[in-house]
Amino acid sequence: MAKTKRKIADIRELPSYGVSEAAHYLNVAPPTLRYWAGQDEYPGLVTPAAIKPLVFSFLNLVELHVLATIRRTHAVSMPKVRDAIKYLEQYYGKNHPLISQELQTDGLDLFIEEYGRLVNISQSGQHAMREVLEAALQRIERDRAGIPIKLYPFTRSSIENAPAVVVINPSLSAGRPVISGTGVATEVIAERYKAGDSIETLARDYERTAEEIEEAIRCELQAAA
Repeated sequence: MAKTKRKIADIRELPSYGVSEAAHYLNVAPPTLRYWAGQDEYPGLVTPAAIKPLVFSFLNLVELHVLATIRRTHAVSMPKVRDAIKYLEQYYGKNHPLISQELQTDGLDLFIEEYGRLVNISQSGQHAMREVLEAALQRIERDRAGIPIKLYPFTRSSIENAPAVVVINPSLSAGRPVISGTGVATEVIAERYKAGDSIETLARDYERTAEEIEEAIRCELQAAA
């Protein structure tokens, strides 16, 4: 009797990040993430990996990263963003259109133009929004199929010249932030820093630069470094 092959779940789609954790990594208020997930009787902007309790997948986290970047820089209308996402779905399907490879390569103008039409923003406003979205998408590393495999979250309030030192990789450290190129968890760095270790001591112990240690601390403590 032939054995049937078991389908292995994609780790990127598995429920992995609670609301508080995702909000912490993205520097967004938890109620905002609940709203984006459709928990406040409004249609969601993302489809979370689990509902009760609300838990996000890595791909959800990447989608939320893009939304958080838009929100951080522009006073955008989220209902209109929802309508623009629906517009994208007509072209690229319903499987995470906001982080699709097609959006990054040839659909960005389509999304921005549709959003601009819905809210009547100026051409200069659309240009600024394009720059912001490009900055967000550039912090997503993809596999050969165009599916996100790594996210370099913003560790500073400004996205201009923001270093990509901290990375979230679902295949490394249970998907928790680490210093890029290492397995050193930012949480460990922050805990030692809070316990009294200096940045210089941490840089020496982990053989990293002081700048890398500072960004790891910012990821966890925001204003600590």
